[in-house]
Parts: sequence; structure tokens; C-alpha cells
Amino acid sequence: MRKQFLFIFLALIVANTSQAQTRTTRIGYIDMEYILENVSDYKEAKAQLELKAQKWKQEVETRKLDINTLKESLKAEKALLTKELIEERETEIKFQETEMMDYQQKQFGADGNLMRHKAALAKPIQDQVFTAVQDIAEAKNYDFVFDKSSDLTILFSNKRFDISDQVIRVLNRTEKREQLSKKQLKEQEAKEKLENEIDENPDMKDRQKALDSRKAAREKLIEDRRLEQEAKKKEFDDRRKAIKAEREGKKNGTVSEPTQSGTPADGTAKPATATEKTTTEPSTTVNKAEERQKMYEQRKLELEERKRKILEEREAAKKAKEAETQKSNTTNN
Repeated sequence: MRKQFLFIFLALIVANTSQAQTRTTRIGYIDMEYILENVSDYKEAKAQLELKAQKWKQEVETRKLDINTLKESLKAEKALLTKELIEERETEIKFQETEMMDYQQKQFGADGNLMRHKAALAKPIQDQVFTAVQDIAEAKNYDFVFDKSSDLTILFSNKRFDISDQVIRVLNRTEKREQLSKKQLKEQEAKEKLENEIDENPDMKDRQKALDSRKAAREKLIEDRRLEQEAKKKEFDDRRKAIKAEREGKKNGTVSEPTQSGTPADGTAKPATATEKTTTEPSTTVNKAEERQKMYEQRKLELEERKRKILEEREAAKKAKEAETQKSNTTNN
């Protein structure tokens, strides 16, 4: 059957080529399994089905344990039983084994509940995929679109002919459109147009990836600068609070002055007062400010190191692009 299908496929390609020699035949393929695994509705339903299958497996294991228990009991008591009782027990065990096998076949057989549930689960998504594939094929003039996960054997396939991601985007767009406002719908259409252009032009796809990479690096640099400014502001506020607390202490007379003797005349140690305790607060705040200053300097060094790496990556990309351009010019000449 597969050989006949392959022969028909080759015949169609030859016929199409002979009828339209001036037009290049466009062939694409999809991976149905990959698409299904990336559709949220299918993944949720599949998880629920796996829970059911797990319960069925536990039921089978429970029946097996019960049968083994009966066998062990018969083996231990066989010498004490009559022939009729032994035959009766063996008949019961055989009956339960048959029931267990029937149950296992019913749930996990080729035409069992698990396979039928899987087929019923995939059917609506597959219908949506087929519709999406037809729309993409008509819009982009594909002559053939195959399913890589089907019985058709594909020995080699170039990734640029894989339209699975395009199909996933179409399915996600359909789901999102129902929840978007007019303004959001317009923005979504513009985004879809750009994605379609990228799909049609591999060079544009590479350029878009480079732009996205630069954008991400730029956003990270802006975020690092914002964090740096916040650290500076916090450090300034801490210093100002420390100075203010010290001035308030001096103004209110809470800062202790050095004395000739650290103890009173009676020789007893004077207990610490509340005013003396307050003098330690500014110094503690200053210590915290110094720690933050160290953290800020460390953060600054890390930012400088990141900037250096980003510049090196950009320079390397620039040199690689120049080398590629030079190679292309040499080839054309």
C-alpha cells in the first residue's frame, strides 16, 4: 500500500512539473504530533485521559493481586481440601483471570477505551489543523502538504519546509480573536502580517531574530540602569537620614560627650540610659549605608562586565555578517 501511495505521489509530481515547468513546485509538511502537543485544549484533555488510564491500570493490578492471593491460599490449603473443593477453587481462579484479561483488553486493547478516547480527543483538533493547512496552502500556493508523523516515510526533510509552527499560530489566533477588542484585533492583524512575511522570507526571519536579540539586550540594559539609579537614590536617602539623626541627637543633647572619668565618684558603673542608646543608631545606619555602597559598587562592576560582553557579541556578529557578505560577493563574481 505504501509503495502504491509513493508511486502515485511521484506520478503527481512529474505530471505537475510537466504541466507547469515555469513554476516551481511548492511542498510543505507538518508534524501532527508536535502540533497536538502544543495546543492547550488537547494537552488538558490528554492529562485528564491519562488520569483515567492510571485508574484503569490500578484496577488491573488490584485484580492481579487478588488472583495471586487466591492461588497462594489454594497452594497452602490444598493438602486439606477434597478434590471437589480444589476443582471449585481452581474454577473460581480461572474465572477471575478471564475477567481480568477481558477488562484489560476492554480498556487497553487495540479497540479499547483508551484508543477510542484518544481518537475522539484528537479528532476536533485534527479537523482544525486540516482547515488551517488548507488556508495556508491556498494563501501561499503550496502544491503538496504532508504529515511527517503519518505512515508516509520521509527520509529527509528540510526544516524550512516545516509549516507546523504556522499551523499552531493559526489555531492560537482563532482562539484569541474571540477575546480581543477592535483595537487589539487590529494590532493582532498587523502582528500576523509580519509573521507571515517572516515565514515567506528566511533572510527576514534571521534579521528579525537579530532585532529581537538586540531589543532584549537593550531592555536589559535599561532595566540595569534603572536599578542602578534606584540604588543610588536609596543610598543618598540613607545617608541623609543618618546625618539628620546625628544632628537631632546633638541638638537634643542625646549625644554623649567625653568625660574625664568613665565612672562616677562612688566607683559604681553607671547604667546605660535611653539617651546613650540613641547615639548608636546613627553609627548603625552609617554602617548599613557603607554596606549598600559596597553592593552598589559590586553591581556597577557587573553591569560594566555585561556591557563589555554585549559589545563583544555585537562586534562578532558584525564581523560574521561582513564575512558572509564578502563571501557572497566573491561567489557572485
